[in-house]
Amino acid sequence: MPEITGTKPPTSANPPEAEGGTELKRVMGPGLLLLFIVGDILGTGVYALTGRVAAEVGGAVWLPFLLAFTVALLTATSYLELVTKYPRAGGAAAYSHRAFGIHFLTFLVTFAVMCSGLTSASSASKAFAANLLSALDVDGDTGRIAMVIALAFMAAISLVNLRGVGESVKANVALTAVELSGLLIVIGVGAWAVLQGKGEFSRVTEFDTTGGETAFGAVTAATALAFFAMVGFEDSVNMAEETKDPVRTFPRMMLIGLCVTGAIYVLVAIASVALVEPAELGEGETPLLRVVQAGAPGFPIDLFAWITMFAVSNSALINMLMASRLLYGMARERCLPAPLGRLLPGRRTPWVAITFTTLLAFLLIGYADLTALGGTTSLLLLCVFTIVNVAVLVLRRDRVAHRHFRAPTALPVIGAVLCAYLATPLSGRSGDDYRVAGWLMLLGVALWGCVWLANRALKARATAEADRS
Repeated sequence: MPEITGTKPPTSANPPEAEGGTELKRVMGPGLLLLFIVGDILGTGVYALTGRVAAEVGGAVWLPFLLAFTVALLTATSYLELVTKYPRAGGAAAYSHRAFGIHFLTFLVTFAVMCSGLTSASSASKAFAANLLSALDVDGDTGRIAMVIALAFMAAISLVNLRGVGESVKANVALTAVELSGLLIVIGVGAWAVLQGKGEFSRVTEFDTTGGETAFGAVTAATALAFFAMVGFEDSVNMAEETKDPVRTFPRMMLIGLCVTGAIYVLVAIASVALVEPAELGEGETPLLRVVQAGAPGFPIDLFAWITMFAVSNSALINMLMASRLLYGMARERCLPAPLGRLLPGRRTPWVAITFTTLLAFLLIGYADLTALGGTTSLLLLCVFTIVNVAVLVLRRDRVAHRHFRAPTALPVIGAVLCAYLATPLSGRSGDDYRVAGWLMLLGVALWGCVWLANRALKARATAEADRS
């Protein structure tokens, strides 16, 4: 079993890293942290991609979500050991740098996390457009209209980002409540169908292998996509410096949060496939709307569409905020061109980084479909999680004075293997995921290379001037 370990307990006379050395105010107790974790995981993935997962695996759509939850849980134990051992903001980049000390690897990890935010926000934009068209009851060929709406939505997100968003953890309570309400409606509709004798629950054990895949191949391909719905828990480690007693609070709240969201996802998947044929569920970008319509025709479907739009809007804003701030931070650390670190006078928001990330999001919205964007998000984060699972083992040699969570050694080993496997073509992952991720990472490396050459030229010039003097 996981345990709290260390050389000695914290005392006021000998404050550990977990209690001191931060300028941030510790305001988050267990309840607020739990709501933050649940709210960060819930969002675009389950609202938009449940149908695509069903298209991959058939009626047993709950199984990929359960397996994705298992992989996330294994990786979460690594994050828990690291965040209680080094309770500082920074996340995967900080852990990989501490473990390996390779600046280029740290850059790649940071840029991959940033890109995952862009692909996630872009998928949210597409989901927003699809649900808005459904709420307005627009029929016919809506491809171009949906594209315009998605681009306009992303532009609006960038304007909010430029103005500056005073994020408060307590506001997340309301956002989480709305996101959660939509999923509870789906589960409630499924339960109502059972009581009314509706639904085909026999489908939940059926696998779709009509494409020539084995059941194992179908499940792994679907799991690689379903993992998109489980990401978000890793963001909570950046709240370590604002959490009361993080060594004790984080393990319980992260594990409870993951279990709550995992259970909700499995129940939503079962209700969805019981009420709608898997093939029909996989059509379009509003699968849960179809489920509510099928199970409760009298339910005000427009209300559910607006709940979905609210949920994905929150996901898009959070991810674009994260992406622009990471880009800004890398520019300030001289890992990316300096102009990306420029601030808007008055508002003090990183306007160049916001503009750059918004333009990238525009390209992603125009270039990739919802499935590729969701798959790319999970691909990038699975690569990051593989590194984190290895890093926790490497850092076992680094002793700290305070007590901390320690994961059984087998868990990060299994987590690293599973994350690496789901990131490879062996899992049945689409080639579009690699193309989108590849272009994004190549862009990052090109920017990093420009900075490296510029810094090298400046260093050579300074050396030459020193020699002349």
